[in-house]
Amino acid sequence: QVHLAESGGGLGQPGGSLKLSCVASGLRWDFYNTGWFRKAPGQEREGGSCITSENSTYYGDSVQGRFTISRDIAKNTVYLQMNSLKPDNAGVYYCAADLWGWGLSDTSYDYWGQGTQVTVSS
Repeated sequence: QVHLAESGGGLGQPGGSLKLSCVASGLRWDFYNTGWFRKAPGQEREGGSCITSENSTYYGDSVQGRFTISRDIAKNTVYLQMNSLKPDNAGVYYCAADLWGWGLSDTSYDYWGQGTQVTVSS
């Protein structure tokens, strides 16, 4: 059974940084593609970054150059380093995994974590 658990959310200041983690059980990240998504109140869930099983990374325009997705296979963890935070980055962040699907569309992923809340405020 696949289980994804996000952590690392909290309060970040504009211009500051946060690092999110997603620990997986029941799968291996070197076999699965992973995405990080943000859901803000009243908005659709938005994909920001993706890392493939082959360790290729992709980013949405709004986070390109500020966010970095990475993974540690030994720890079975995927990370999202968020720098230069903006108020628009606030929301619930979800990691998602799929054996075949990839990219920034949430319909590509079958497995989802419960999310971690990110607030950006001074």
